[in-house]
Amino acid sequence: MKNRYKYLLSGMLICMAMSSCEEKLDIPQKGVLDFSSYYQTDEQADAAANALYVQLKGSYYNYTMLKNALSDDVWAGGGGRNDNAELEGCNEYSFGSDQSFIRGVWESYYSIIYKANVILGHVNPESDIKNRAIAEAKFFRAFAYFDLISLWGEVPLVDHELSPAEYQMPKTSRDKLWTLVEKDLTDAISSGYLAEKSDVNDNTTWRITKQLAQTMLGKAYLWQNKYEEAAEILNEVINSGKYALYQGPYEDLLTSIAEGNSESMLESNRVLDMNNPFNEFNFFEVMNHWRMDNLEAASPLFYEYKETGWGFNVPQKKLYDAFVAEEGVDGYRLNHTMKTYEQMTDLGVKLQKGKTIINEGLFAWKRRYLATDAPITFWCSHNNHRWMRYAEVLLLAAEANYLAGNQSEADDCLNEVRERAGLPFKAATMEAIKLEKRLELCFEYTRYQDIIRWGDAEDLLKDQGSLTPMLVNKASSAEDPDNVVVEYVRYNTDPARFGFKPKHYLLPIPATELRLNPNMVQNDGW
Repeated sequence: MKNRYKYLLSGMLICMAMSSCEEKLDIPQKGVLDFSSYYQTDEQADAAANALYVQLKGSYYNYTMLKNALSDDVWAGGGGRNDNAELEGCNEYSFGSDQSFIRGVWESYYSIIYKANVILGHVNPESDIKNRAIAEAKFFRAFAYFDLISLWGEVPLVDHELSPAEYQMPKTSRDKLWTLVEKDLTDAISSGYLAEKSDVNDNTTWRITKQLAQTMLGKAYLWQNKYEEAAEILNEVINSGKYALYQGPYEDLLTSIAEGNSESMLESNRVLDMNNPFNEFNFFEVMNHWRMDNLEAASPLFYEYKETGWGFNVPQKKLYDAFVAEEGVDGYRLNHTMKTYEQMTDLGVKLQKGKTIINEGLFAWKRRYLATDAPITFWCSHNNHRWMRYAEVLLLAAEANYLAGNQSEADDCLNEVRERAGLPFKAATMEAIKLEKRLELCFEYTRYQDIIRWGDAEDLLKDQGSLTPMLVNKASSAEDPDNVVVEYVRYNTDPARFGFKPKHYLLPIPATELRLNPNMVQNDGW
């Protein structure tokens, strides 16, 4: 009996000691707020909304590299084979479910959705700023789901903060996913709290606008073949008079010269801070600029250091030929979009003797990297990230109106874009709209999702990756004259290892998701 009480007393003393220790360790953290006490003020709601913009900006690299590489407009590029094996895998359709760009985009979208759900779960609609935060959260959630649906098909629908018991969610049908997208965008548009430009020349409005949300809703309708609904809302954007095509030099559209112009629908602001230049790394600009360590650049127009770029996502000749067939070799838009090797040599840029780059003798001019964009060091460009411009709105509207039977409206939208390009009137047809969208928006991440939904991808991409173009300067010494030629090398001999297959109409669910979630089912063919 005494032993029993001894053990009981010992247990009580241990419990009391532990309780005492816990009390001493239970020290309130200063400066730390949990969900129950945060999101209560306008300032906190505004900070939460701004975090969505930061998350979007952070996803730009994976977003752009993946979408461009999957298209039929570019080669992976670089200085040689395996210079960027991950990008080559996307470009040649040899990737699997462990591909890093695919995983990065997936994770970025669900990070956006999580941040949006936090706002929607904790911010009460008590003020204009809080209501704006709620409207923007709904836009961003719909924006993320638009790409998740169009790239992966059925994915988990997450419309609230998940409890631990909900982490392993199965896929949701496309119908339910599209319903969420439509509702989120409709709610945001009708809320009255999204920003609007004061007029077409207003370049101070950088937040999500009502017209941008309407455009995304129009895209969602178009992707679902709801042509009349898409035409109606896209026409509203056009008739608002808030946006117009940029009338400066076309070659400046995507440079810092034209930031926030009348055509900009969505940009991620990047601020030049001379005291902290490393705060704004911009690897997209550097990765996609010309392979300057193998080139000579005498022109002061371009950044002086040879490390300026790595030459990825370079134009395919098929794209150049499409331009020439429509505009001629002297086409205004063509020559403001890309340059031939001969044109580059006239500008003082040429391939060094004995050097080789993956390139078909074409250079993306509208993606050029200006010295003024990086005044401190080559990787710290302050050029804004571009997500959408008004030309895309017009071409979406042209397609929606044409398929809805509104020929006159379709003609007007198509030819507004063609007129700026210096081209004559052309009646809107699906063939004309597809071509115009390819030429106008090349290198701007829309092509892949278009050819997927049009059902054209398999035919256009079935041989991509069978050959790799090499731009070679065969001059072996300084005394030899330049002899620059394009040679095609076959690295892939097994047809199973390259080219678009039926399974590629949907991207694979990232392998990490399958490992972590036993309820997740891989897409067909993967």
